[in-house]
Amino acid sequence: MIKKVSHIGLAVENLDEARAFFKENFGFSTSDQENFGELIFSFIPLEGTNLELLQSTEEGGQIAKFIQKRGQGMHHISLEVDDIQGELDRLKAKGISLINETPYLNAHKDLVAFIHPKSTFGILIELIEVIEG
Repeated sequence: MIKKVSHIGLAVENLDEARAFFKENFGFSTSDQENFGELIFSFIPLEGTNLELLQSTEEGGQIAKFIQKRGQGMHHISLEVDDIQGELDRLKAKGISLINETPYLNAHKDLVAFIHPKSTFGILIELIEVIEG
């Protein structure tokens, strides 16, 4: 069952500049910078959801490729679910194309998996099951 929008991921060329922009122009605070694989990222907490600023640390990284193709902007929408594997199985049975058929642990040790944008009107959707503890 989908519980809520967890966050909206934004692809940026420069994380520090993006953090400063949102602070200076909107008064948004940001979390400390974190690293995960070839990504650095920071969250902007908002009431009920978050914005996630994402930057590649490698020229050929996933966010860098996205920006080269589409420019900076919305990269994905993350939906929090109760049972990620159950949701993946349900969606696959309906013929929806998955990038990940098995969830994996993200930087915060929550389970995540992505749905292919060709099945979702061009929107990359991430499912996330928050693991308490």
